[in-house]
This record gives sequence, structure tokens and C-alpha cells, in this order.
Amino acid sequence: MSDYVYPPVIAAAKLMFRLLDMKITVIGAENVPREGGAVLASNHVSYLDFIFAGLGAQESRRLVRFMAKQEIFEHSIGGPLMRGMHHIPVDRDFGIGSYKAALSALKAGEVVGIFPEATISQSFTVKDMKSGAARLAAGAGVPLIPVALWGTQRLWTKGRPRTLTRRHTPITIIVGEPWRIERRADQNETNAELRARMSALLDRAQREYPDSPAGPEDSWWLPAHLGGSAPTPTTDPSEPTIP
Repeated sequence: MSDYVYPPVIAAAKLMFRLLDMKITVIGAENVPREGGAVLASNHVSYLDFIFAGLGAQESRRLVRFMAKQEIFEHSIGGPLMRGMHHIPVDRDFGIGSYKAALSALKAGEVVGIFPEATISQSFTVKDMKSGAARLAAGAGVPLIPVALWGTQRLWTKGRPRTLTRRHTPITIIVGEPWRIERRADQNETNAELRARMSALLDRAQREYPDSPAGPEDSWWLPAHLGGSAPTPTTDPSEPTIP
């Protein structure tokens, strides 16, 4: 697969990181295989998460093909970039087509990135998840690798103004150990296990994060269970309402 767009985009992103003097910490990058297919399953707290989750695979010299909603591919600027980087559109009205495209990429030896929560978590905890990541890994016979991102929500997240020029923001990326799933494994059990692994990584990222809110008005980016003013999981507006 030819990649003329992806490398320049990565170079531009790294230049931005340097200009903003971002303090990016990547832990567990060696867990991304240097060859062969794999599924990266990341938590989702920011509109920029695909950039930073992909950064976690840079040490292994892998380009991650992210699954993203179809609307992004229809954008006049974002669309050509997404297609040029060979990301995978997700049509919610024709999900089987997206699944087959991702499965084909995995069997061709690509690394596919997916956000199993399907939408940004405004509570900054790991939400209930879709089963696609585990099903793809099992179906393609490739490892499933949990990823936790933290700090990205301070740059641009749902319901908050963008602060893309914010300087010195610490960003933590933790790549967990690869996990192989049997084809006949129970989907509910594997999904629960994936959520548990992602939550453990996120807890570590939050616990070891080198910054704290500047005051009560700045505590919006910290989850409620750590003393922040983010919504609790039960009041998270991104969670579905159960009648």
C-alpha cells in the first residue's frame, strides 16, 4: 500500500508538538508488533486521539489505519487526508461493509485503530464499549492491543472550546500488552476484559500524570472520582439514556 500522504502528516504533527513544547510520554511502544496485523483499541477523550494513538506505533514504524465515521471522509479538507492515509470509513447504516474493510486490512498485515466506546467519554472514564475491536482481532487472528490516552482532552474535547495552541501540555500514551482472542470466545466476556484492561491503563496514566488543575475552574478535565468536575459516568451526556 503506497503512502504519500501519511508521512508528511506525521511530520507536520511532530513539528506542532515541538513548537508547542508538548511533554509527550509513550509507555509500552514495544508492544506494537513491527510486522503483521494488529488491532489497537484506545479510549476516547478528545477529537485528536487518533493522532496520539497513532504516535504510540511510531517506534515500531507502523502506520495505523483508523476506523472513523463516514462524515469525516465527506469533509472538504479532512476527507482527502483521511482517504490519503487509508483510514477506514464507518457507515453506521452499513456496518458490515466497514467491518469487512477493516478485516481485509488486518489480514493484509495492517494495524487498525479503533475507539470501542464509539464516542468521546465526557466523564473521562472508559464507557461501555462496542464489540467490534474484539471481533476484528478474533476474526483476523491478530493481537488486540489496549491503549490509554490522557491529557489530550485538555486540547480539544466535546463540549469545550479548542485550545490547540496550548503550550507545555503533558500527554500520556500507554500501550498495553498484546492479547490474542480465540475465535469462539464469548463476546461479552472478551468485551468486559478489554474494558478492564483499558481502564487499568487509564488509571495508571491518570495516577502518574505530571500535572494537576490550576484551580477549581480548571478541574473540568479531571474525572469526578479523582476530585474533578467532569460528569460522573451516570451523568455523562455521551452515555445512552436507558428508559
